Amino acid sequence: MSDSFAAHADMTTLQDRKYRQWFRGADVDGDGVITRQDVLLMAERYIAARAASQSPTAHRLTQELDAFWTHVIAPMDQDGDGKIDLRQMTEGFRRALTDPGLYPQQIQLVADCYFDLIDLDGNDKIDQEEFQQIFGLAGNISFGHCAEVFTALDLDGSGTLDRAEFHQGLAEFFYGNDPDAPANHLFGRIAD
Repeated sequence: MSDSFAAHADMTTLQDRKYRQWFRGADVDGDGVITRQDVLLMAERYIAARAASQSPTAHRLTQELDAFWTHVIAPMDQDGDGKIDLRQMTEGFRRALTDPGLYPQQIQLVADCYFDLIDLDGNDKIDQEEFQQIFGLAGNISFGHCAEVFTALDLDGSGTLDRAEFHQGLAEFFYGNDPDAPANHLFGRIAD
């Protein structure tokens, strides 16, 4: 086996594990498939965790997640039933999320909405408490795990995540292949 083939196989395996972890969180109703309703429920879950249902940010998040469904997730539906199973989603992410240079078009708008929703005090920084509230309460990730991930993503050690650090973490999660990257566990500890 060539080194490049082995590296690609390792990368694919790591990405599959990350995508599987994301799928678990996105399948809000737990029925084994992602539908448009799951994506909208995901927005509702995060908005409810912030008690921000009437805010412009909440409305923007719902719109951006609906667009994410339409432009990124729905095209993965190979049989046209409106349901994306784990295999379809994994294969679709593998096809769609190949170029980190496309992050601004594929992920950034939704990520900016999440950032603004998490940043409850509006200081353009996310502190550990804000991070834990959104990822712990709405994402069903343990507070201890949230603290570990937050500390690792806080690249400058400031005690807060700025927008660049937040985007860097999400880009690493969706596009990266470094098995030691702290962002691998952003949506929960991935299985080995």
